[in-house]
Formats: sequence, structure tokens, C-alpha cells
Amino acid sequence: MTPPAIQVRGVSKRFADHLAVRDLSLTVPQGTVYGLLGPNGAGKTTTIRMLLNIIAPDTGQISILGQPFDSSGITDRVGYLPEERGLYRKMQVRRVLRFLAELKGVDRRTADRRIGEWLDRLGLRTAEKDWGTAKIDELSRGMQQKVQFIGTVLHEPELVILDEPFSGLDPINTQALKDTVVGLRERGRTVVFSTHLMDSAERLCDHVCIIARGTKVVDGPIAEVRSAHGQHHVALGLDGAAPPAVSALLSDRTLVSEVDDSGRFFELQLAPGASAQQLLARLVEAGAPIRRFELVQPSLNQIFLQRVGAANLVDEVTVNA
Repeated sequence: MTPPAIQVRGVSKRFADHLAVRDLSLTVPQGTVYGLLGPNGAGKTTTIRMLLNIIAPDTGQISILGQPFDSSGITDRVGYLPEERGLYRKMQVRRVLRFLAELKGVDRRTADRRIGEWLDRLGLRTAEKDWGTAKIDELSRGMQQKVQFIGTVLHEPELVILDEPFSGLDPINTQALKDTVVGLRERGRTVVFSTHLMDSAERLCDHVCIIARGTKVVDGPIAEVRSAHGQHHVALGLDGAAPPAVSALLSDRTLVSEVDDSGRFFELQLAPGASAQQLLARLVEAGAPIRRFELVQPSLNQIFLQRVGAANLVDEVTVNA
């Protein structure tokens, strides 16, 4: 039986009077993209640092690729992109990458071949410009992020851990990194990434775990997580701005309990006892210029808002695979 890529059982971590992670348990299957989600300060980075044996948990057990997390050689099978960027700014890109590869035991010839392949794949070497010959501080922030990502995967790790990988990236570089994550999964690698960007997580992840204040509140395959949170959500799209009568209707808490307002698009949660048919009839009566009206499963963003915004964050919702 193939062991999980990561197994965490009852892990807690305290810093002085602050409990950063509370009794956390999770399982990351191999060959999946697993999202560790939560607001800033939720305990995501602390969890990742414990997975990497940078800091030790106070209680609980962690295994990585079927071995204890502090086993000799286990870090050579893992690639890690930290939230804090750390490249040698005055060094040439190729030299930095060669150095990082050699730290992981990759010989120079193999490293140079892989560096060239990754520079091409991420658009850092074109017919017009080879950024591999530039110094790090000559690159844009997005380019530096790509270089650091290349350094993370040059040794072809079985497990790749990315801490807030999309932070500060423009849409083009964000998409390039997303495509690369998908490519890693297609090659059988396991990818764990932390983020507070729900749209990215929903599109990329097979499994998600949402933590808040160091406590797990949602865990499971993303399709089952969405299904478990009910069928009382409506996607509403309007042609143009909502008339005042429609805005007033959406504020009626006997009909709609939650509203995620994006201007001309709304994700609504029906109030207890209300029906989609009742809402539709009232919208038509109010003169809503309806373009879309559909009963849907809640988005991951809506689930995140519900669970993280809940008063009792220690009530755990676990969806078993």
C-alpha cells in the first residue's frame, strides 16, 4: 500500500503564550495537489515549517513519504518554496540555480541541462533574451519568483511544498506558475501549497484543508467539501447594476442569509425555509435584469467565509475521502 505523502497526527505548536497550531491532523495522498488554506496568521506557515523539520512540534507525530519527518535524507526528496524570498541578488541566475541544485546532490552537467529546460519552460530564455545570464537583482519580482521556483524543483523532488506561491505575482506569472503545478501533478508529484486565494485553490486542488486560529475547520476532497456544505446556494448574474428594489430584496434575511456581492454577480445563500423558486419570483417582481439564475454548490470562497467567519472556529467539519 502506498503511504501518504504527508501524515500529521495530533500536532500542536506553541510560541510563548500563543498557540499557533492546535491538535492538527491531516493526510495528503501522493500524486495530488493539496491546498492548506486560511487567513493570514492562521498557522499555515508554522505547519509547513514543522513538516520540513525547521521547527519541532510540541506534541503529535509527522511522517513524510512514509518516514518520520526527521529521517536522514528525507529533505532531499522534498522541494520547498518559502514565503520569504531568499536569492543571492548579486549572483547570476544560472550560478544561483546550479548552487541550489548541487546542495541537493545534483551533478553540474545534469543541473545545467535541467536549468536550461526550466528557463525555456517558464519564459526566462527566449530568442530575444536569456535571463539566465542576468544577475538576480536585474530581474522583476515575478521573474525572481520563477527563478526561486526553479530552484525548488531542480532536484526533481517527490513532494513540493509552496508557501504562498502566488503572492505579489501579476496574472501572467500567476498563470505560468499554476500551469507548472498542474504539470508536476501530471508527472506523479505531490504538491502542497498554502494560500489565502480561494479562486486559485478551487481551480488547482484535489484536496483542501482550511485552518483558522491554528485549528482545522474543513478537510477533504474539494468536491466532497462543496457537496457537504449544502445545496442552498444560488448563482445570480445581472445585466447591469442591481436596481434599489433588488438590493433591498437581497438584504431581506428571511429570504437570503448570506450575500457575496461582486457587482453584477452574486453568490447567495438561501435563508432557512426559503426556496430558490420563491427568490426567483421576488427578483422578477422587483424588476431584476436577470442574466443567470442557477442553484449551485457553494464556491470554496463562500465556504471559507462561512467557516472562518464562524463564531465557533473549533467546530471541525471533516469530509472523509
